[in-house]
Amino acid sequence: MDQNHRIEDAIVVKSLVKRFGSFTAVKGISFSVKTGEIFGLLGPNGAGKTTTISMMTTMLSHTSGSIKLFGVDALAAKDNARQMIGIVFQDPSLDDELTAWENLDFHARLYGIKNEKDEIIERVLKLVDLQDKAEKQVKTFSGGMKRRLEIARGFIHSPKVLFLDEPTLGLDPQTRRRIWDYITKLNREQGLTIILTTHYLEEADSLCNRIAIIDHGKIIKSGTPDSLKRSLGGDVVRIGVERKTELMRLLKGKPFINSVKESNEGLEISAKDGSKAIPMIAKIADRDGISISYATVKQPSLEDVFIHLTGRDIREEGADGESAWKRFRGR
Repeated sequence: MDQNHRIEDAIVVKSLVKRFGSFTAVKGISFSVKTGEIFGLLGPNGAGKTTTISMMTTMLSHTSGSIKLFGVDALAAKDNARQMIGIVFQDPSLDDELTAWENLDFHARLYGIKNEKDEIIERVLKLVDLQDKAEKQVKTFSGGMKRRLEIARGFIHSPKVLFLDEPTLGLDPQTRRRIWDYITKLNREQGLTIILTTHYLEEADSLCNRIAIIDHGKIIKSGTPDSLKRSLGGDVVRIGVERKTELMRLLKGKPFINSVKESNEGLEISAKDGSKAIPMIAKIADRDGISISYATVKQPSLEDVFIHLTGRDIREEGADGESAWKRFRGR
């Protein structure tokens, strides 16, 4: 293993690049994932998350850079790497005409599982609370049940690393939280290293030990959820104002303010003490005849971190590297 990384690193990604023609979807990203942790790639759709995870799972070739799974070069020794990983795709990939048991049995045979195959299928079905649905056709399942079955299938061959690409996309909030419980259970009871991509801020905050925020193919910040929130250095003050540029100019450099950025409806301000900052901001605005429509103060969240780093809300877009990869995969 690379001497620059400790033995507990399950995954080491260095300077990873992926180009689709003239478009660069992933722009030289580097990160490592520790054994047994839940690591999240957080960013809007189109940020490069699915492209990154597709290279990490050997489904997509890279343009340059390296990926190591437990010291194995995932791009040079694909067969060895594939034995270590399980995948739950963003798009549904179950056979609806087969039963839950038959889906798992087929997958187990593909991985050459012979000894105790039936016992293993029973165990993974029980793990996701689908043991009583084993003989039901998948087409009768709800979206959440299908997702749980896909997680069971991804884990059936006892991989060292499980990749989850937008695992709760399209699910209702209650079902999403149930899926979180199963992911946490897998990690806690099986000691499984889990990599997930998501654009749900609450999901990343709830599940992940560490997060890499990715946008436009680059990692712009990484750390634990708490450390990312603490990085703002105080409270988050949001000001509704039309003359954003003028007020931002007046506030910059003030000792009670850490930073000022434009947001969709006004300004987002990182202040040492938000409750004291608001009246001072209002006074400064009033002196120049700038009208403030509203002001709020709160402790920072991951959403605030994302807005602070990018200047905009996290959004659901697809006209980026993910779209290019989906077109490529379709061909």
